[in-house]
Amino acid sequence: MTSKKTFKFQRTIYSTAEHCCVPLCQASSKYNSLLSFHTFPSDAEIRRKWLVAIRRDKFTVTPHTRVCSRHFNKDDVREPLSETGRRLLNKGAVPALFEWNNFTLPTSRPGVWERRERPPPMTEDDGDAGEKADIPMDHDYASASDPAVVDLALDDNMSLRDEILKLREHVEKLTMNQRFGIHRFAASDKDIRFFTRLVSCSPLMRCSCFSITWHWVQNSVILLTGSVRIWIPEEKIRAHLPAEFKDYADTTVILDCTELRCQCPSSPLLQSEMFSAYKSHCTLKGLLGVAPHGAVTFISQLYAGSISDKQITRESGILSLLRPGMAIMVDRGFLVDDLVPCKIYRPAFLSGRSQMSACEVRETQAIARLRVHVERLIRRVKEHKFFDTEIPLRLFGNINQLYTVACLLTNYENGPLVKAWAKKPE
Repeated sequence: MTSKKTFKFQRTIYSTAEHCCVPLCQASSKYNSLLSFHTFPSDAEIRRKWLVAIRRDKFTVTPHTRVCSRHFNKDDVREPLSETGRRLLNKGAVPALFEWNNFTLPTSRPGVWERRERPPPMTEDDGDAGEKADIPMDHDYASASDPAVVDLALDDNMSLRDEILKLREHVEKLTMNQRFGIHRFAASDKDIRFFTRLVSCSPLMRCSCFSITWHWVQNSVILLTGSVRIWIPEEKIRAHLPAEFKDYADTTVILDCTELRCQCPSSPLLQSEMFSAYKSHCTLKGLLGVAPHGAVTFISQLYAGSISDKQITRESGILSLLRPGMAIMVDRGFLVDDLVPCKIYRPAFLSGRSQMSACEVRETQAIARLRVHVERLIRRVKEHKFFDTEIPLRLFGNINQLYTVACLLTNYENGPLVKAWAKKPE
């Protein structure tokens, strides 16, 4: 009876030790004399197959890199002819036995001839019976169907269509009852004031200049406006010009920028782009235009908080609406003289002087009283529930719609923007 070879992890007498480079394999010639350790083949294609087989990507092979014989199939290893000889590998042998496949090879897939079931061989008696069997006729695909069968199929289709329409109407009714829309809160003036800051639903329904669609997105009310044209022509502005603007009758729009606090992003690059030196916080910045009678006539998209007033004026699109015969009214730090093609009303600068002249003081006070329109309107926009807290990063995909609708709704709120500053002279 022959004894079976087993792997024994006992220390050998060799001074040098070879180790297997296969992952999860701890075989070493220092503790196992029954294993043989083989170098990588010189052929580039076979070497590539070895690297793929042992799952070592971007692995540097050296003359001392070894793979032990336990990873090769028995047929791939040639035993030595003498006791002092070495085990050799057959040409083209590739390691295939690993710990991740339990050191076994998968069974070969049977061929098509083996997988296919075949009838038992026919005998002479079976052959005679087969000749007497009826041979099936080919199907006649050109034959016409019975008209009664077609009528039944049409009736079934019509009944199924009616059932689908009824189910669709039922689903639409359920959706209308559960949808977060204006009709759900039309009977509650308190809810209308909470979401839109309008007195009731009637002013909102009379907003014929644009259509508002309500959606529920990420626990917020988002009103997506359609095509909105809020820029008022110059002749209409002059026709409704308040008496307080008689000294600045060519004023078309009062411009100012506003900033909304937003969540600070984790990226240092985004932080630098969104950090506002004026607010000392990450913000979103937008340009707002107000007509002399207090209506919003221009709303830009929101930009990163580090953008300057001059750059936002250049990119917002307001320049294409201004004409040489118009005039704009801005704050003291709104320096866009080299951009706009029209006149600018701005409070006077000291420009190195110790004090202003009496005329400049009166002009500065007059412009400040008129510019308060845009300041009050910006305050109304920020009083919406959308902007009670800093804007989270997850709402950046919809923040322009939220901001635009908040600005548009101020045109339909009751109450003047500016109260009388002084009594009329007697």
